[in-house]
Amino acid sequence: MAESEHVTIFGTSAKYISALQKAGVRPKDEFKLPDLRTVLSTGSPLSPESFDFVYDAIGSDLQLSSISGGTDILSCFALGNPLLPVRRGELQCRGLGMAVEIYDENGAPVVGQHGELVCTKPFPSAPVGFWNDADGSRYRAAYFERFSGVWAHGDFAELTEDGGLIIHGRSDAVLNPGGVRIGTAEIYRQVEKLDEVVESIAIGQNWKDDVRVVLFVVLRDDVALDEPLRQRIRSVIRENATPRHVPAKILAVPGIPRTKSGKIVELAVRSVVHGEAVKNTEALANPEALVHFRGLSQLDED
Repeated sequence: MAESEHVTIFGTSAKYISALQKAGVRPKDEFKLPDLRTVLSTGSPLSPESFDFVYDAIGSDLQLSSISGGTDILSCFALGNPLLPVRRGELQCRGLGMAVEIYDENGAPVVGQHGELVCTKPFPSAPVGFWNDADGSRYRAAYFERFSGVWAHGDFAELTEDGGLIIHGRSDAVLNPGGVRIGTAEIYRQVEKLDEVVESIAIGQNWKDDVRVVLFVVLRDDVALDEPLRQRIRSVIRENATPRHVPAKILAVPGIPRTKSGKIVELAVRSVVHGEAVKNTEALANPEALVHFRGLSQLDED
């Protein structure tokens, strides 16, 4: 399509780019794309390796913009800018007119640290309320309970010294083993480097008065999850992240539940593993995938 229609801006998802890379597809070797000047990626954080792939296999003279916002705001809190450099693994800048900051747990703005992505001032595309929420309580609970009067979007992120942003995952899915906050994207970025792994999802499981990381992986059809593969997964995480990121349990599942917009749902999986009811299953594109995570609340340490 990009070739035949002379597409100049191609919007896609991080998962699609990752799938091309894993499948060994190199678009620039198969198609003529002289008009393509911008690739936009959204849906989930775009890994540094995917940046490398786009510039190597799609086009070396492109603006690659990983963008982050939400269906609810019809906009982006962080996005691309053709006047700025593209930095590997980063969203280029904060959105025009968006007073975006990263807050620590005390509500203080920080740079170069993980924290909550917030918007400190009103913006034109903010929703004015929720359907069937007459007193506005659900709306306020969704966005304004974390920091009074400040929109907290639910992203665990980092503002760099250069003004770019790095998204580390959803803040409500942040793992907390031993009291250390870990973004799930930091784990996925490492695990999905392995050719055997199609995709993955990680949760924090309550375990012996603490939280332990449990990783579920979807493998290629001809691959079995044996102990050598488990050790390779643990090694790549330990070597490229930290020992805190290494999962206590690694299990194979046939599929991962997603929203209708394609985002994986760590909270739903966490609820199922803990034997809790899953809220808002109607938002899932494949709610039947949750059945594979049932009965796992008593996982042993083996």
